Parts: sequence; structure tokens; C-alpha cells
Amino acid sequence: MDARLANTWRLTLNEKNFIKTALLSEIRIDGRKPFEFRNISINFGREDGSAEVQLGQTRVMGIVTAKFVQPYRDRPNEGTLTIYPEFSPMADPSFEAGRSGESAVELGQIIDRGLRESRAVDTESLCIVAGKLVWAIRIDILILDNGGNLVDAANIAALAALMTFRTPECSLGGEDGQEVIIHPPEMRDPLPLILHHLPIAITFGFFIDENVVVIDPIHNEEAVMAGRMIATVNANGDICAIQKAGEGVSQRVIMQCLQLAITKAADITKQIKAAVEAYNSERALQKIKRETTCVGNSVKGDQNQTLDNKGISELVGKYMERLKLISVESYASKILMLRKSNH
Repeated sequence: MDARLANTWRLTLNEKNFIKTALLSEIRIDGRKPFEFRNISINFGREDGSAEVQLGQTRVMGIVTAKFVQPYRDRPNEGTLTIYPEFSPMADPSFEAGRSGESAVELGQIIDRGLRESRAVDTESLCIVAGKLVWAIRIDILILDNGGNLVDAANIAALAALMTFRTPECSLGGEDGQEVIIHPPEMRDPLPLILHHLPIAITFGFFIDENVVVIDPIHNEEAVMAGRMIATVNANGDICAIQKAGEGVSQRVIMQCLQLAITKAADITKQIKAAVEAYNSERALQKIKRETTCVGNSVKGDQNQTLDNKGISELVGKYMERLKLISVESYASKILMLRKSNH
């Protein structure tokens, strides 16, 4: 069994003392500095709304799906957003199959609080018919490998999956104008979700009465931590949520951690946006290639035309601008429909 999967009770007293002694000298067992993050890798699946994040030896997958539901009575114009974490024994022997333990519940609550209370996702844009039909967005968080700091990795996976998810475009028709028409992606491009900002979770570990602080603790460091703080912030410097556990920490240390969290959040936000932009460009390129192939097959003989790399790049750029325009126009039309239905 891999040593990094060891639980707290699997570490010997000598191993725990070694980790603490090394931290006093600002040495971590994986070679990092106290405030250094592990490398982040973001990969996307074939379908929209699927992202796998690797943070060091921690691997987490986020999958976003959607369905029609009736809205809550107190929020008839808003869709819903729910988080479902799943901890598998394949990721860590301490996880129990088919049972949501304390860690799973806490992880789901932290990500949910960061997204919901900061209103990162525009839930009003998820409304189809006010008071009758809205989109319910579900985020499944699958823990594939536990190398420590699951919250930060799961948070990044959830955001990356949300940014690449698209819902089918819907319109109202029929005799009474209340019949929902779902347009297939072949007819109209699906619409991306509207995210106002990206709440990034940054985890700090405290050792030896807050005298030693590290960022992004690995599994063995978590086993000897005296306390932990998870600050969810965005690149604008807004504090979305704070979760504190373990021994007390002074206000001075908390403020230092928050300042560092904002800096790290800006860096991670850039990484997520760069990965999503590369995914969208590749997606647009594949779509254009399929369309040009269909056009080429329908033209006979010498009339066949192919696009060079420059032509494809220009089409990709136009397609991406069209996606942005469609998203803005759809959002404006939905707001207009909501206002009419309220009157």
C-alpha cells in the first residue's frame, strides 16, 4: 500500500515528531516551502461539464449535470445548485463505500457555501418559466486519490466543470406561449453557465500552537496538524467563506493567511481560465472540422474546398465570439421574460 494513504493512526510517533521537527526548520517532507502550492493539472472529458484535477498526488473529478425541476416557492425565478461528494475506498482505505462520512459532508458544505453565499453562479439565468420550471444544476465530486487537501482540489474541479458545462437552449412556444421547446445542439449551440466570479478555496494547516503555518497540506501533514483554516476567496480580494477547525489562531495570523489566500487565488484563477479557454478553443475547432467535413462531402469533384490552418483559426475566433454573443443575448431575453411573467 502506498505510504501516502496512511491514516493518522498508521503514522508512528517517530514519524509524527519528524514531520513537526522538519517544519520548525521550514522543511516539508515533500520538499516544498511552507507557502508553496503543489502543481495543479486540469484535464477535461469528452463531454461538457467534466473535469479532472490533479493536485500533487490528489486526484478529484467534477461532473456537472442538469435537469428540469420546479423552483422553490420563495425563489420562483431562480434555479438550484447542489453538491454531491463521493468518497471511494479506492481513493483511501479509510473511506467507507456507500456512506457519507464526516469528511464528505464537510467537503460538500464548504464548496456549496463558497458558491452559494457568494452568488458565484447566476441562478436567475437558470429560470425557464417563472414559478414553474428551472434548471437544477448538480455537481458530483468524485475522490479518485487522496494525497491530502481534498477541499482545494475538489473546489477547482467543481469550478472547471461548471465553466465547461452547457445547457440546451430553450424557448417558449405553443398556443399559450408557455410550452417549453428544447433546441438540440445541432440546431442551436448550447449555452454556458453564467459565473460572476470564481471562489477559490485555500487550505492552511497550523502546527505547534500556530507557530508553524503551511499551505496545501499533504496527507501526512494533515495527520499531525493542530488546526486548519479554509479561506474561500476570489481574485478580486472578496472573502466568500471561512471554515476553521482545531486549536484557536490569533487574529494576526488569520489576516496574514487571508492576504496570502487572495494572492494564491488569483494565480489559480488564471490557471483555471487558461485551461477552460484551451478546452473551448479545441471544442470549437472540432466542431468546425466536422462542419467542413460535411460540407466537403456534399460538394462534388473539383468543387471540394478545404480550409488551411489560418482559415480554421479565423473560424474558431468567430465561433467563440458568437458563443459569447449568444450567451449575453439569451441572458437578456430570459430576464425580459421573467419581468413580463411577474407582471
